[in-house]
Amino acid sequence: MPAEASVVLEGRVSIEAALAAGVREVHEILAVAPGDRRLSFLRRAAAEQGVPIHRVTPDELRPLVNGTTHGGVVALAGERTYLSVEQLLGQASAMPLLIMLDGIEDPYNLGQAIRAIYAAGVDGLVVRERSWERAAGIVARASAGASEVMPTAAATDVVEAAAACRKAGLTVACAATRSDAVFLNDANLAQPMLLLIGGERRGVTRSFTESADLLLRIPYGRRGAHALGVATSAALLAFEALRQRRAAGIGAENGP
Repeated sequence: MPAEASVVLEGRVSIEAALAAGVREVHEILAVAPGDRRLSFLRRAAAEQGVPIHRVTPDELRPLVNGTTHGGVVALAGERTYLSVEQLLGQASAMPLLIMLDGIEDPYNLGQAIRAIYAAGVDGLVVRERSWERAAGIVARASAGASEVMPTAAATDVVEAAAACRKAGLTVACAATRSDAVFLNDANLAQPMLLLIGGERRGVTRSFTESADLLLRIPYGRRGAHALGVATSAALLAFEALRQRRAAGIGAENGP
């Protein structure tokens, strides 16, 4: 692996997303069958950016990958570049919705959460600086490439992100399980907002929860049900915001 390559992206979809997004340098692509017709779009995108594709054997590929779902193609890439929160706000819609995912330790869960909020048309993602770069390949695979193309800002912590968003006029909301939190379908999500969703194990710190402008919770149909995972929770929150915004005539689809 080249010295400057720190990330292995697995599978055609993840690599195509990285090439399209331009947020990290793709150094080279390794493929068991470079001429496979399923890689035709990938070959064109790589050629346009001058990224070489090298033929390798399955044995040569095996030490670089996790599992067998890579489809015989990987890319060696560098670290991702991030926006600042202010830059992310500057390119967001007139009614921005940003989501900060914090403290999610499982890269598969993180990837699935990003896939959901990308599909829901959320303006941007905020993460802690370098919080998941070591697992970027897994996150990209689990998100079907959404982690590469999702506009993403890095912040030192939730306090920094919240301060920047409040300065820009956004409401800071937290997903919570407290009884005094508002059910998400009863809350107004059709307003400029930063929504913080914490990981399953640590969640959102109590001190920050106390300072949030709005606490949101998901209405459960059974008492005593175990809390939903972060990916499902993120999907419910993001798509409820999308539903409300469409009902209010706010925004439009941000592409496929």
